Formats: sequence, structure tokens, C-alpha cells
Amino acid sequence: MCEPFFPIAMKRTHHCGQLRASDVGKSVALIGWVDSIRDHGGILFIDLRDREGLTQVKANPNSDDATFNAAIYSLRPESVAEFHGEVEARQDGTVNPKMPTGEVEVEARSVVVHNISDTPPFPIEDEKGDKVNEDLRLRYRYLDLRRSKMNKVVRLRHNTTRSIRDYMDGEGFIDVETPILFKSPPEGAREYLVPSRINPGEFYALPQSPQQFKQMLMVAGVERYYQIARCFRDEDLRADRQMEFTQLDIELSFIDREDMYALIEGLMKKIWKDVLGAEIGTPFPRMSYQDAMDRYGVDKPDTRFEMELVDFSEAFANSSFKVFQATVAGGGVVKAFKAPTLADVTQGEMKHLEETAKSLGAKGLAFIKVQDGEWKSPIVKFFSEEEKATLTKRLSLENGDIVFFAASKWEQACAILGRTRLECAELLKKRGRLEISRDQFNFLWVVDFPLMSYDDEQGRYVATHHPFTAPVAEDVQYLDSDPKRVRGQHYDLVLNGVELGGGSIRIHQRALQQKVFEEVLKIAADVVKERFGYMLEAFRFGAPPHGGIAFGLDRLVMILAGLSSIRDVIAFPKTQKGQCLMTDSPTPVTEKQLKDLHIATTVLEETV
Repeated sequence: MCEPFFPIAMKRTHHCGQLRASDVGKSVALIGWVDSIRDHGGILFIDLRDREGLTQVKANPNSDDATFNAAIYSLRPESVAEFHGEVEARQDGTVNPKMPTGEVEVEARSVVVHNISDTPPFPIEDEKGDKVNEDLRLRYRYLDLRRSKMNKVVRLRHNTTRSIRDYMDGEGFIDVETPILFKSPPEGAREYLVPSRINPGEFYALPQSPQQFKQMLMVAGVERYYQIARCFRDEDLRADRQMEFTQLDIELSFIDREDMYALIEGLMKKIWKDVLGAEIGTPFPRMSYQDAMDRYGVDKPDTRFEMELVDFSEAFANSSFKVFQATVAGGGVVKAFKAPTLADVTQGEMKHLEETAKSLGAKGLAFIKVQDGEWKSPIVKFFSEEEKATLTKRLSLENGDIVFFAASKWEQACAILGRTRLECAELLKKRGRLEISRDQFNFLWVVDFPLMSYDDEQGRYVATHHPFTAPVAEDVQYLDSDPKRVRGQHYDLVLNGVELGGGSIRIHQRALQQKVFEEVLKIAADVVKERFGYMLEAFRFGAPPHGGIAFGLDRLVMILAGLSSIRDVIAFPKTQKGQCLMTDSPTPVTEKQLKDLHIATTVLEETV
């Protein structure tokens, strides 16, 4: 039967990916979306899909039931239909070994058409859907999520959060929700503001992190807190960043860094086992910030391949090449690395590498190609034989290699070559000369970050991460005399060149926290009181030693899914312009809404 407007549906007996040869002879009811329709000599074969898979339904319209015939012929792909019938074994030669249900089909006896679909704006098939413009996919996100590939990602994310909750519960953590409406910082950080209707002219801010609330929970005696928290950041978006995002937030009392390492390594081990069925080795290796920058040029190194940076400052201190000699004399460094077999880099690729280096402050990108037994470079004529021998030995140079140099201040030289190293790795991958398995997971703790860094524009020290990080105990003595020398008890967990998360042991003494705020960071006392007064007051009442960490859940799921954009692991993401194309937001609001919130707006005129 087919009722045109209010069809009566019976409870389905099986999912569309459930039937097997053992079910032959059973009467079943299936409901789902029409994936495809094939007409074989008047008999229609319909692949019916739900979230669990596909089942082939065989429908013979040549019956005496005109209503049944009309219903079958009315179906289009993506229509929602319910079939009642009997499970049959497929005939020899028609078994589909690629489908879990490929040994059987359902002979339809009746059908209920719940909804006829218009022609979708793009194919729902995985391979074809991947080629569709992303904006179109986001405009019709509900259709994009129907794709098997996207369905698997949604489930993978669910399995990840389930694994996290199971582990945290087993470790004695308590899930506590913290407020979404927070206070706006006086220093004007990029946060989303929410006007208060009942407090005219005053605003909340959406939190970038539950940082301060979770520290207050430690003072409150919760001891072990976690939350899968929604956070917000008003900043430019890219493939691994969204304006609203989800993070796994953790804080616990009476611990040191070693306790944190063990806790998180156990968590990662469980997630990888539960979600991917993979075993990962623990403990994870550790590397200091200084070592990471020196060897890889970045504080989140990808250690799956070599091409490590080497310092040649001493070798070129008295070089005839004045650029290198002057850099070293001025307190800078000369660093280099070898990209093996990449001497065949094209002119276009070389230009891209040079532009990348310039974007990081380099004037150019010095190089040497080793080809046909010769060193080819505009700068090689300035090198002595001793300098060439040093380069050859320390870099193990061979024919076909290329060497890249950076001469600058230490931080800048590291950053330039660190980025160039990653670009070279991509070029080698394209050439098939660097193979990295998708199943290779190089976890790494990066530790001993500098607690402070000097900001030339502000003319003062700023916290490298945030001002609540505790200094390494033996470095506290340098807070007054040499803040840049002080290491923080900070730790980042890095995986294959991606920062999964970071955290630190916190300052829990009122006097030390106030000293960092006012004397080291030079934040005015009245600002400290306005912004952090409640925290300093709380520390007067027995704040325990504590520490925590936060992980970007979207980024974690992206890696588990083997994808390159977090937009593909978020059900309803924003575009790089911060727009939701499906709901067409953000949108203007009415004058009445603005008036109720005591807000006046101005329209920025475009400049010609």
C-alpha cells in the first residue's frame, strides 16, 4: 500500500547492513534511503541505505497491485521508503562480495513511500562527493553527512569521545561543566562578546578555554576534573582551526609532570586501541624546546623523517662569505640542512621555497646543489675548501642532494629552515622518494619551554603560553634578573608534526602568581585585580599544587580519521570566512533586538 501523505509505517526488523545468508526465508521490514535504482528487464533492483549499510531490494512491478506499481515507479534516488518482504539468496553469479549483505536480497511484497526526494545538488557517492566544491557540500551539509565516508567520521568521533569518557571515569575524574558566559578581558583579546540585556552596556565573553574555572575547581577540592568543552576564538580560520571548537579539558591536583605524562600516555594508548585497533608504544620520547628548534626548526617537529638542521656558526665565523661571517659576528647563527636527492628541484618549486622563506623574514634562500659531481650555487665561490669539507662531512653530502642555509637570529633561522624542511618533505613525497606510512604515529613530548618571551612592540615580557604556568623550581631565582632564562613547567604533546594539546603545572601560591602578573609581566595592579582578583583571593584559602592539559578534540579526530581538515570532522563547521552556509549565518538583526540590548552599530564603508 502507498499512502500519499500520512503513510502508516511498521517497525523495521533489521538495519540495511544486517542481513546475511542465515536470514534467508525470513520476513523482514527495512526502511531507509534509496541509494540507486536499476531496471533489469522490468524488474527493479533497489539498493536501500541506512547508516548501517546497504541491502538490495528486488521489486517486480508486474503485479496486480496498481498501488504497489505506482509506488515503486515513483521512487527516485534519496527518497525514503519502507519495504516489507522475504529474504532470498541471490542467484549464482549475482553475489556481490564487496557488500556485507551481498549474498542476499529482499523480494519486496509491499512498499511505503515516506518521502520523494528531489534530485540532489551533488552525488551522494563517496568518490564523486569528494570532488564536489566544499562550499556546495557545506551548503547542503545534511546531504554531505549522508555519505558513507562522512557517516564513518561521525561515528569515529563518537567512538573517540566514548573512549575518553571511559578512561577518565576509570581514572577517578569528574565531568564538570563550566560557564560559557565569562568575563571580557581588559587587554582586549580576540574573544566573542555577548551583550547583557539586564546589565546595559556590559558584556560577557565566550571562553577561549575553561582555564580559570578549572583551576578554581582544584581550589574547590574536586581534585580530578575533565570536560569535553566547547570553546570560542575570534581569529582567522584555516584547515586546522575553527572559531568554535571542542577540546578535552583536564585538570588534577597533587601531581607533577611525570604523573601527567603517564596519565596522558595511557589515554592515547586506549584511544588508539579502541578507535583504530592499533597498539602504540609508551612511554613517549621527550625533547626540550631548545632541542626541537635546533634540530627541526619548530616546536612541534615531525620526526617521521630526518633532514635535521645543523649549526655551522663556528665553521663560518671567519668565512670569506660576508653574509655568514657578519651574521655570526652579530650574535646570529648559520644553520643548514640537506634535502637528499632533491637537487632536481624545478625553478617553480625553488621560487615557492624562496617566497616561503621570505614570508618568515628571510632576504632570500641560500642553497647549494650537488649535481654531476659539482657544487652549483651563486655562493659556493666564497667557500673555502675547509668549509666545503665541513659541510660534506657533517651533512653526509652525496650527488643529487641540495643544501639550504639560513643566517639570522637563532629563532628566525630555525623557523625559516623548519618551514623549508617541511616543504621539501612534500616535494620528496610527490617524487616518491619519501614514504611515510599512514599507520606511523610518532608521539613526542616537547618540554622545558621558556616561561617568558620578550615582546619588542610592547617593550615587556609576555607569557609564552599563559601567565598561570609554574616556573621550573631551579629557575625561579632568575625571574627578576633574567626572565628569558626561566623555563616553564609546560608540556606539549606532538604527533607527526601536529600539536595535539598542551598544558602545564600551574602556579598555586598567591605571592608567586602576583609577582608574575605585576613584576615580570608588568600588568598594572588595578588590571590584575579586575581580571584575576578572584583567583588571587582563592589562592589565600589553601590552593593545592595542580596542573592540567587540553587537547583539541577536532584535531585529534582529524588525525585518527586520516584527514587534513578539521572541517571534515565537525558536523556543521564554519567556512574560512566564519560563515555557516547551510543556515546562512551570521545575519543582521533587527533594530528592536539592538535596542533591547542597548547596542548601536555602525556600517563600515568600503574604501575605493
